[in-house]
Amino acid sequence: MKNMTLLRAENASGGRLCGAFDGNTELGRVVIDSRLVRPGDLFVAYKGEKVDGHDYIAAAFAKGAACCLAQRIPEGETRPILLVEDVQAALEKIAADYRRDLDIPIIGITGSVGKTSAKEMIASVLQQRFRVLKTEGNLNNQIGVPMTVSRIEPEHQAAVVEMGISGFGEMRALTHIVRPTVAVFTVIGHAHLEFLHDRAGVFRAKTEMLESMDDNGVVIVNGDDDLLCALKCPQKKLTFGLGENCDVRATDIRADALGHLACSILYPGGRRDVQIPSFGKHMVYAALEGAAVGLALGLSESEIIRGIASYETVGSRSAVTETGKITLIDDSYNANPDSMKCGIDSLLQLPGRHVCVFGDMLELGPEEREMHREIGAYAAEKGVDLLLCAGPLSRELAAGAGDCARWFSDREELLRALPELIRDGDRVLVKASRGMHFERVAEALKQL
Repeated sequence: MKNMTLLRAENASGGRLCGAFDGNTELGRVVIDSRLVRPGDLFVAYKGEKVDGHDYIAAAFAKGAACCLAQRIPEGETRPILLVEDVQAALEKIAADYRRDLDIPIIGITGSVGKTSAKEMIASVLQQRFRVLKTEGNLNNQIGVPMTVSRIEPEHQAAVVEMGISGFGEMRALTHIVRPTVAVFTVIGHAHLEFLHDRAGVFRAKTEMLESMDDNGVVIVNGDDDLLCALKCPQKKLTFGLGENCDVRATDIRADALGHLACSILYPGGRRDVQIPSFGKHMVYAALEGAAVGLALGLSESEIIRGIASYETVGSRSAVTETGKITLIDDSYNANPDSMKCGIDSLLQLPGRHVCVFGDMLELGPEEREMHREIGAYAAEKGVDLLLCAGPLSRELAAGAGDCARWFSDREELLRALPELIRDGDRVLVKASRGMHFERVAEALKQL
């Protein structure tokens, strides 16, 4: 963190430096895992349910940490400790203070579905002109966002920050840190309803992002989403989607045998054909998000097209694998009703027998069973040939689907049944909430 000295961090956090220290020492990245510390880093000692970071302060110093942010000092420790009452609140203050020095475009991304795909696509587009810092892995929450901001170095010319929340007020805190110059809203869907209650609640929580944005920023929203389309804001608003009302829209969408997409993107003053090297209708929206951000930041048509074509799938997010027996679409990273329907629609664009292997969707609140039953009925209505479900809530998926479904009480029972149920040439979609660990199901399918 350029120019973030120990004394500046002390002033920003409201804490107190203890031990032997040089106040002019400049801090590096924010790190919460002592094993990942590099010389000069700021180690943050979080106390979790099972692990207390304070027990690893000595290990962090041994790896070269310049300072540790902590709520207590281990006995006998004489090296630099920034002592605070609340490490989370202090970290947010330090990151927000550091952000004030940064004079680059920072794109903040939120929404119920597709944040990571949008982040990767937007970064791929911007990398055609800029040196870009983007959120690593799933560092998109109250801890991860300050860590991401701390990694923005002087050589970076733009940053793409994914911002995930599950409750009211969280986005307000994240936006105070990030202060995005461009805000991207993917969709307002049925995620985290256990805490946000309904789509209107999701909308209110997500759009807290606008409170700390400058009026001269750009707000890019999904014009096919009824709530986002109606959003009123003082910033310049740009819409994307499939509807004719959208400023940046896609037409002539087509897919090859592996589901990789192509389409035409229309925007004010032009139309260009693009190739999207990924599976799923949602990736058309990701391409539109990348194009809209590129246009907002003045990139050329060729840079935008090249950036979209350079997109690479990340982890278990619509990753397509030809196993030699089946075509596997591993989308096991996460799930909610909106992404489930999108996955079903995309699967049915492929030729062959269509098999969905679904697990529970979590954090949906009091209507969770009804929502599972609705997805099962949707799969049957659309023509899925076989729906395999595992988990207590997924019993409702099977009930909604009827004769095309098989339900298993848990993941292990499902795994034992797969060899008899999966046929050569099947197109198989695997999807569940992250807590169901269906990446193990995807791995088993690869081994058939």
